[in-house]
Amino acid sequence: MSLETQIEELWHRYDAGDVSAESAGREEYDALDAFLDALESGEIRAAEKRGDEWEANAWVKRGILLNFGLRETEGREYGGTTYYDVLPLRRTDDLGERGTRNTPDGTVLRPGSYLGEDCIMMSPSFVNIGAYVGDRTLIDSCDTVGSCAQIGADVKLGANTLIGGVLEPVEGAPVVVEDGASLGAGCRVTSGFVVGENSVVAENTLLTPRIPVYDLVEEEVVYGHLPPNRRAFTRFVESSVGDHDLFDGGAFKPAVVAMDVQETTLEGVEREDALRE
Repeated sequence: MSLETQIEELWHRYDAGDVSAESAGREEYDALDAFLDALESGEIRAAEKRGDEWEANAWVKRGILLNFGLRETEGREYGGTTYYDVLPLRRTDDLGERGTRNTPDGTVLRPGSYLGEDCIMMSPSFVNIGAYVGDRTLIDSCDTVGSCAQIGADVKLGANTLIGGVLEPVEGAPVVVEDGASLGAGCRVTSGFVVGENSVVAENTLLTPRIPVYDLVEEEVVYGHLPPNRRAFTRFVESSVGDHDLFDGGAFKPAVVAMDVQETTLEGVEREDALRE
């Protein structure tokens, strides 16, 4: 029986009330442990790109929810203090063989999270269950990578960046930051937003499906994703709420402006060369 079949069958029993944290036994916990191991090794993922779209693997999300629903909360020790959770923190003895570093005093990984080869995880930072972090990616100080978030290879997350989690609904696609993207300090990416590959996002930019992205390359307004190879930053545009009598002089709403990353990079290089001359 495949792991997916085991999890799906266990989910149906749990959903029907035929198994609970009080009645679960060795067979159920062996399946849940094997599931977490498969997440941590990168064998399975909470979402994958199929064609041009990212799609959630609903059965993987159900497996995560089963680990919460079928385990009892226990007191556990970490860093000389006691915390209470249904799962212990993730073991990190597999990271060294991958060349991945997690600095002491505050790097926290929950079980079921994956870090690839040659990653750097600075303290304090946090990676939640079901998250996937690709090779050579930097997770800087005070960063949070939410449950089931998918972070690509060669990504740089600036300090104090929040990558939101999307665990429920199980069909909902998680937040995605594709290969080669760079996010400045203080960025927030939430609610299933997809940051396209090789894009550069300015510090303190909020990326969420509710905020429009003005793509100056294709000359269109898009929602829910930043196209690949863009430089993005926050600007404010006029809002219809400005017509209300309460607002004297108009009102503005946040928007994201996206430009061609290669052109803007070349402009910066040319200005630098001019200054040096």
